[in-house]
Amino acid sequence: MDTIKNVGLHLVSDTKKHSLNVVLGYMSIIVLILFTACKGKEEKKESLQDILTSKDVEKIRKKKTELDNKLQDLKLEMEAVDVLLNTLNKDKNIPLVTSLTITEEEFVHYVELQGDVKTKQNILIYPEVSGLLQRVYVKEGQYVKKGQVLASIDDGGLKQQLVQLKVRVELAKVLYEKQQALWDKNIGSEVQYLQAKTEYTAQKSSVVQLEEQLAKFDIRAPFSGVIDDIIKEEGVVVAPGPGAEIFRIVNLHNMYVASSVPETYLSSVTVGKKAIVSFPILGTTVNSSVRQVGNFIDPTNRTFKVEIPVPAGTKNVKPNLNSRIKINDYTNDKAILIPLSIISENAEGEQYVYVLLEKQTQNNKALAKAVQKIITVGKTEGDKIEVLEGIALGDELIQEGARSVKDGQKVIISTTKN
Repeated sequence: MDTIKNVGLHLVSDTKKHSLNVVLGYMSIIVLILFTACKGKEEKKESLQDILTSKDVEKIRKKKTELDNKLQDLKLEMEAVDVLLNTLNKDKNIPLVTSLTITEEEFVHYVELQGDVKTKQNILIYPEVSGLLQRVYVKEGQYVKKGQVLASIDDGGLKQQLVQLKVRVELAKVLYEKQQALWDKNIGSEVQYLQAKTEYTAQKSSVVQLEEQLAKFDIRAPFSGVIDDIIKEEGVVVAPGPGAEIFRIVNLHNMYVASSVPETYLSSVTVGKKAIVSFPILGTTVNSSVRQVGNFIDPTNRTFKVEIPVPAGTKNVKPNLNSRIKINDYTNDKAILIPLSIISENAEGEQYVYVLLEKQTQNNKALAKAVQKIITVGKTEGDKIEVLEGIALGDELIQEGARSVKDGQKVIISTTKN
């Protein structure tokens, strides 16, 4: 009871700071604490293990009630401790914050787009003449060189005509040469000489013309690549026109990614800009650059085209494969970057952060004044944003706890490092 008296006198003497009701509340709590302590001094009872081993339901229920009472007493003790701590803690209403110091960083911003893999050497091969598809010399998946014969169409006897025509050319040549020799000796008439020359020239032209026509019966590769599909089989009659395609040939060595870029980026997305191309299905990412920028803006969606080459050796990339593109449209080697999470916005729509000023140490605690600074921001990349105006290098900003402080409020700076 002497303890209660001493505590009571101390609290009553401090009534300038606390109301009588609060003091009485403290005393009631302390009495309960001492009462609980006194209960603990009662003579030793049967242990919990003995009671549980006995399997006596009445004893177990009684013990449970006793433990519940002790739990309530402990809660009262904790409440008393909290009340006294809050009374003694003068900094309880000062927010605890963490800080970060502004430094220069490299800022690389990318515009993100969707794209498709393309190749300008992905075509269907059509016949130039009509006839029976006589032979197919290649298989699907076979690599062929430019000019290689892929198939042949029955020429309907044109080769025999060519042989006959060449015989006529030889005869015309002999007659022409003899007539020329006579004419050189002033023998014979000029008309005979000119007729022989004309006949020889005409026969030669006919041979060239027929050879060109015959060449169309051989279907050749327009460029080096892979036979992706054989559409017509041997023995089918083919003819020029829609639906008559015989092969699809693809060259996978000169593929690129095509994408449409909003006109907003017309001045920042230019030839030579770095690009990162990823293929989600393959789990592959490659570095490249913009090689071509379109000179036409599509009026339907206000975009322009760009081409980004796929580096040689990139495996499993096929035409029409979907891709994701990041094109570097802005770089600043000396940027001020801050986390997006520390920026707030006022009623006027202005964005601001809190700068820590008037730093000092009291009772081993780092204190400072939180001052609101209006900022102008630029581009965002990930969880960071570039600040163009409002703060400077070396400024210390509130990081964690920025949402719970007010302009001009005193704060405690946490020294705990994450």
